[in-house]
Amino acid sequence: MTTEPRRLRNYINGEFRDAADGRTTEVVNPATGEAYATAPLSGAADVDAAMAAAEAAFPAWRDLVPAERQKALLKIADAIEARAEDLIAAESENTGKPLALTRSEEVPPMVDQIRFFAGAARLLEGRSAGEYMEGMTSIIRREPVGVCAQVAPWNYPMMMAVWKFAPALAAGNTVVLKPSDTTPASTVLLAEIIGGVLEELGHPKGVFNVVCGDRDTGRLMVEHPVPAMASVTGSVRAGQQVAESAAKDVKRVHLELGGKAPVVVFEDADLAKAVEDIAVAGYFNAGQDCTAATRVLVHESVHDEFVTALAKAAADTKTGQPDDEDVLYGPLNNANQLKQVAGFIDRLPAHAKVEAGGHRVGDKGYFYAPTVVSGLQQDDEIIQNEVFGPVITVQSFTDEDQAVAHANGVEYALASSVWTKDHARAMRMSKKLDFGCVWINTHIPLVAEMPHGGFKKSGYGKDLSAYGFEDYTRIKHVMTSLG
Repeated sequence: MTTEPRRLRNYINGEFRDAADGRTTEVVNPATGEAYATAPLSGAADVDAAMAAAEAAFPAWRDLVPAERQKALLKIADAIEARAEDLIAAESENTGKPLALTRSEEVPPMVDQIRFFAGAARLLEGRSAGEYMEGMTSIIRREPVGVCAQVAPWNYPMMMAVWKFAPALAAGNTVVLKPSDTTPASTVLLAEIIGGVLEELGHPKGVFNVVCGDRDTGRLMVEHPVPAMASVTGSVRAGQQVAESAAKDVKRVHLELGGKAPVVVFEDADLAKAVEDIAVAGYFNAGQDCTAATRVLVHESVHDEFVTALAKAAADTKTGQPDDEDVLYGPLNNANQLKQVAGFIDRLPAHAKVEAGGHRVGDKGYFYAPTVVSGLQQDDEIIQNEVFGPVITVQSFTDEDQAVAHANGVEYALASSVWTKDHARAMRMSKKLDFGCVWINTHIPLVAEMPHGGFKKSGYGKDLSAYGFEDYTRIKHVMTSLG
């Protein structure tokens, strides 16, 4: 007996709908490699409908006093907390992630981040009011930008949806959000939860909309004349295409793209702690994290000791099915990603050495072993390009200047870390490292109050924090005559 695939639907103007032309895509559970649902493959008619709904809802949502938007977001946070187990199940089926880690590491931060932006909603203020010209008073208004077209990635579908909609709604914008075509399930469930809260509070139906689809659907959203802003988390290639499309009508663009985080370990670091923490930060979520600790630079005097210890930590790290509470990570997200990760290992140069892993695990689902590669040079492909898998590379360096040169010598600039007991050295490195975040003797923690975002090809704009909130606002100068 075969089970009929679950049917996911778009959420537009307060109701669930199929794609206007009836097209669908299969949604595959990466832990099994089998389809479990279908989702709309939305086209121009669906995007038009969602944008029209968001545009119609914008004036009323914008004009609410901030306390009312705060109240809505706090209720959304409470509702997500109440439906946590449903969301965890949906996200695990979406991604193959371990249930226990999704429960402990994703839902609590999501709820906290929504509550942070609920508070930020009441801090929508200008910085100045005064007389700067005789007989004139100037004031600054900080306003929402309008309708926001938002595209979320497949590595953290639920959490990235929160990073998109929470600051946008808090600032008074309305939203059309597209999840990845491989991971729409948890976002559709979020639409049910958020829509229910907004309806209960009597807010317009089009404040929050979800449109499922592929890359072409996202392009239609970005190119649509209604949105004032496009916000995208994804690959560098996707970000470049979005920036190009948005330039046609000078849309505001917010991009959080790839990463290639250097992890700089000096000879005086606590090596045991460094190895333990770097292994977790490199393999968590199967390394499918733009900030993952996957490019380690180790001082030559402790390089061999570090590599031996890291290879053992990799061998002790488990991947497996979502209901196994003893695994650190689940499968890669899709067959193409498995092929990409394996390809980097298959193409390693002769001077590279696989110290651990380097192979697929099992023949069901998209699992890949925790991998360590040493003997690499700065211009090697695997050093320069984002693998986005459970692969940690190790290079050696001779001194601080070379460490900085190698760390900065890639096109990405999102996150980095420094491991040393020397405070002055840590401060020098934090200044010299050209990355949006520098962690010292740790790697990967995030908090709602601090910004997340990079430089160079890692994009621009910030997620989280008051800086991320401000990205969803515009500044207006109002001058009045006192005569």
